[in-house]
Amino acid sequence: MTARADRTRRLVLLRHAKATQSYTGSDALRALTEVGHAQSAWVGRSLLGAGLVPELALVSSAVRTQETWQHLADAFDPLPEADQRDELYSAGPGTVLEVVRGVDERIRTVLVVGHEPTISRTAALLASEASDSALVARVELGVPTATYAVLELPGPWADLDPGSADLVDVVVAPKK
Repeated sequence: MTARADRTRRLVLLRHAKATQSYTGSDALRALTEVGHAQSAWVGRSLLGAGLVPELALVSSAVRTQETWQHLADAFDPLPEADQRDELYSAGPGTVLEVVRGVDERIRTVLVVGHEPTISRTAALLASEASDSALVARVELGVPTATYAVLELPGPWADLDPGSADLVDVVVAPKK
């Protein structure tokens, strides 16, 4: 293992899976649809297969993000630590950066389960000049439900700043 690989941290930014279209009640209480349940399970298997099992999941307090996490986490054994974060529900990219900067440096892979447009904007903001331009263009357009972006940071979480991470993948779950 190289010294760079030893220091590399991976940030996975995930938009929640497909949720109901609620026109009454609180937006935070919207639950996943059946498609969303299937998408969440697929994301869990995809992360596992890609070697991206998080050591820590930072999850918005909305019902749809909590359900997304619960269904995708079924793919992992042991179950990673999860931290429900109220501030991620209405967060902008700056809040996401602030939350991630506070992660313990011993943790190498962090998953953030949140909402649009914050997930795509955060990925675009963090993407370094070395990032694949097609991937950057993809996140700049916004991402559909159950899509995750993978960023690699060569140093500590505290150093996470705009343009400081390489955007190395964007993965979209099937719609059915």
